[in-house]
Amino acid sequence: MSRLDGILILVVDDDPDVLDGIDLALRSEGARTMRAEDGNEAIAAWRSGAPAVVVLDMMLPKRSGFLVLEELVESDRPPIVVMVTANEGKRHASYAHSLGVHAYLNKPVPLELLIQTISELLESTAPGSG
Repeated sequence: MSRLDGILILVVDDDPDVLDGIDLALRSEGARTMRAEDGNEAIAAWRSGAPAVVVLDMMLPKRSGFLVLEELVESDRPPIVVMVTANEGKRHASYAHSLGVHAYLNKPVPLELLIQTISELLESTAPGSG
């Protein structure tokens, strides 16, 4: 059994190569994926599909990753959010954590690390795990 079997994951990034790479890696672990290339698409996709996990780029056109994150965490059933960013600033990481992000990873993110992080977050938030 793959680590992410059947889990619906929304991948949000404005770089098609990054989107393709993450999407392929997640699907190879059994995940079902949705994709969005900007903040507005991300919110629309999340509303239509209710993914369990959102892999969210910070720097997005139309609506920043932070604005998307705020909307996700304030919802009735917030997803697990893993923010990925090329921004090395500690201030951004602190802000993301203050908003309720579950994990914050710097690009380029090793795909194995991303999968492991998502897998561990799913285990730690599963019913009966804590």
